[in-house]
Amino acid sequence: MTAQVTDPISWWAKEMPAAPAIVFEGRAVSYAELDGWLDRVAARYAGTGIAVGDRVGVIGSNSLRWCVAALGAIRAGAILVPLNMRLVADELADLVAGSTPTLVVAEGGPLTETMAGIAARAQRFELVDLAFVDELRTGPDAAFRRDLDPDQPAVIVYTSGTTAKPKGVIFSHTTTLDFIFEWSLIEPDFTTGMRLLMVLPIHGAPGTLWGLIHTLVHGGTFFLEAGFDPADAVRKLAEHEITVFLGVPLLYEAMAATPEFEKADLSSLRTTHVGGARVAVGLLKKWQEKGVLLRQIYGLTEGGGSITVNPREFALDKPEMCGRGGPFTRFKTVRPDGTTCHPGEEGEILIQGPAVTPGYWNNPEATRAAFVDGWLRTGDLGVLDEDGLLRMVDRLKDMIISGGINIAPAEIESTIAALDEVEEVAVIPVPDEKFGETPAAVVKLRRPLPVETIVAHCREHLADYKVPRYVVELETPLPRMASGKIAKRILKERLPDIPATHPRVR
Repeated sequence: MTAQVTDPISWWAKEMPAAPAIVFEGRAVSYAELDGWLDRVAARYAGTGIAVGDRVGVIGSNSLRWCVAALGAIRAGAILVPLNMRLVADELADLVAGSTPTLVVAEGGPLTETMAGIAARAQRFELVDLAFVDELRTGPDAAFRRDLDPDQPAVIVYTSGTTAKPKGVIFSHTTTLDFIFEWSLIEPDFTTGMRLLMVLPIHGAPGTLWGLIHTLVHGGTFFLEAGFDPADAVRKLAEHEITVFLGVPLLYEAMAATPEFEKADLSSLRTTHVGGARVAVGLLKKWQEKGVLLRQIYGLTEGGGSITVNPREFALDKPEMCGRGGPFTRFKTVRPDGTTCHPGEEGEILIQGPAVTPGYWNNPEATRAAFVDGWLRTGDLGVLDEDGLLRMVDRLKDMIISGGINIAPAEIESTIAALDEVEEVAVIPVPDEKFGETPAAVVKLRRPLPVETIVAHCREHLADYKVPRYVVELETPLPRMASGKIAKRILKERLPDIPATHPRVR
């Protein structure tokens, strides 16, 4: 068996050649056109020496070009490595060092300059401008295909996790197709003709796996937006008769606050999932009043993005629940000693299923640590009720989730600790009206250091969303546990309301 995630595109190109596959900025590409385009791009990759299993990085903003370059790499038998364009050079260099790409396809301008600098000082790779795909939109039929092991990775998605260094989550062709097919049993609307609107960055698991690949495997239409504008997103939901929309609470809250939301006809919207951060029951009810059954999901990148969704029959009576898993997916909650929790008892969530990653790229130690007896340790705290429904309680991992994006405090801490004036630093989450949570840095200094200098240093070495919005200076040493680690729980108790007592620094 040599099933590949781009094979269904070729099948749909024969079954319904004129059907729209991708729509970007009002420009539609049919399945027949997309299939031929991918063949030519894959052939170009192969012609430049890309072999089966080579990594191909793609970096750029949401665009049709990005989709074609990424899918073409997969069709060529390469392993796609989506790179986050919001990261700074040092962060991108870490991803390059971890994935060792043979080729990086970059959007022209500053991104190309950044990647060229990384290639010159770190892991060497060929660099190609993303615009190359435009010249291959038409041309001779290439009919390109390579046989490969379906258990070979198709995509490596990098995620921060709980440590300073990001880890590459592996999605094989088999894993990706299995989770797509399982979800088609859970959600009848994940089927031929589905119309999915994506406003999140394409490089993440939601954009690449759940949006682009998921939709095209089913023969649906993938509507991609350049970015998120709440009012425009509401209009697009109605105008394009979108059937499926997935997002973090921040998106739904922003859309519900627009004047367009009140008058929009959202009757075509049949499946809406929300996750990635704590979800207020009031938000769920606001969409329900609009006739949209907004349902909570639970998931993590290592589990394919989403593990479970609240069943429709419980969405009104138990809106805070996240469901019980799919027909092939199991989860349980366990105590610190590994024994299974009783219903109603809090414990760490462990999962098994077709969507669970086979491991982390080039990181066997992290892979071993993530699994216990075949179960993936999520590091999240949950409760199962008598019906087997899961309720997410909190994260065991030292993680901040800001607007649905994972931020590792250790990464920010190591950046700030590099300043000679800083004696101690701890980064903790604080409430934020817009993003749910945001980082706050608590520091003890050896000698005076302006807050502006700390912020500027973070801006230089970290992506914008990781830069602390609050910096708190303490005169006394930070509290520590017996192990010597900083006691963040005590720190949070001592600083219960930083946004109310300290000014924002950005």
